[in-house]
Amino acid sequence: MKNKKIWLSSPHMGGSEEKFVKDAFDSNWVAPLGPNVNGFESDIESYLGIKYAAALSSGTAAIHLALVLLEVGYGDEVLCQSFTFSASANPIVYQGATPIFIDSEESTWNMNPFYLRKAIQERMAIGKKPKAIILVHLYGMPANLTEILAIAEEYEIPLIEDAAEALGSSFNGKKCGTFGRFGILSFNGNKIITTSGGGALVANDKEAIEKARFLATQARDPTPHYQHSSIGYNYRMSNISAGIGRGQMEVIDERIAQRRAINAKYKTLLSEVTGVTFQQEKDERVFSNYWLTSVLIDPKLTGGFDREMLRLEFDKENIESRPLWKPMHLQPIFRDTLFFGDGTSERLFTNGLCLPSGSNLTMQELDRVFEVLKKSFQIN
Repeated sequence: MKNKKIWLSSPHMGGSEEKFVKDAFDSNWVAPLGPNVNGFESDIESYLGIKYAAALSSGTAAIHLALVLLEVGYGDEVLCQSFTFSASANPIVYQGATPIFIDSEESTWNMNPFYLRKAIQERMAIGKKPKAIILVHLYGMPANLTEILAIAEEYEIPLIEDAAEALGSSFNGKKCGTFGRFGILSFNGNKIITTSGGGALVANDKEAIEKARFLATQARDPTPHYQHSSIGYNYRMSNISAGIGRGQMEVIDERIAQRRAINAKYKTLLSEVTGVTFQQEKDERVFSNYWLTSVLIDPKLTGGFDREMLRLEFDKENIESRPLWKPMHLQPIFRDTLFFGDGTSERLFTNGLCLPSGSNLTMQELDRVFEVLKKSFQIN
């Protein structure tokens, strides 16, 4: 009999979600908006220490609305981290703008400040000042915020902070998602907490978030009939999904602790294996939620054993693992797009693998994962 599937990162309920959802059913408030949406937004604001949050249908919707609010449009250019999921970049194209991709640095795996500055200078030299910067905190690891914020401020380019994978991560004690003009969160099924599907746009700008909520509800004017003076979107989170989110927010710190504990176990197991390295917090200012524990495997140092061979070993045992994100500048849809970098993200993609990291992994499941690692790397 085949072993039960071990997922990379599956939803983990906390216990109170059903109560909030039941409240929605009991009150017949199952349509979009309602008390759970208001409560969930308040929970997000309190947790992040930010003034305003708009609960939306996805993190992608949040990025799209951030670009709309920044008036990004046809002919504009937006600088975007290349090493990320496509949802970070696709909304740029929704607006008719052009993404310009920036490579990663070795230390954080996130946007490289050197190439960010280089791209800005080269585009401005020909009269094409970028309209925005989209920075990503990959796998929960905070980016090099000190340098990137300084560059954004120096050139007066607004920063959109994609913290879809980094809820609960922080830099210098301040939560990721609260540094830029706008912050982006995701509550997709595989994230550290989930609303089944959903996201949020956060900011300290009351007018901007109010406008985001307006645009997210089809931009309906305040008239007794249906009237629209702006193009809107069906982007609001439902009251039922928000109920799940309210229950999840009650256990978020526990979930982060569980993911960090799993990360520590992997590091202990593989600490003596030559050629295997981890994405790591580089100093005491950095706190990662370690949403996914990710490793780099250098086949030159492991006797030819590479990340794809490990992925296939996991697959034989019905265990899900996943290569790191394929950089956007290597994607067929963006093949003609400008890229500034030295190939770091390509090397990360070639050698990197995400390991099972769900906070609901049992010790028996972790033992199965560790057995594959022990066999693959000949650990006694």
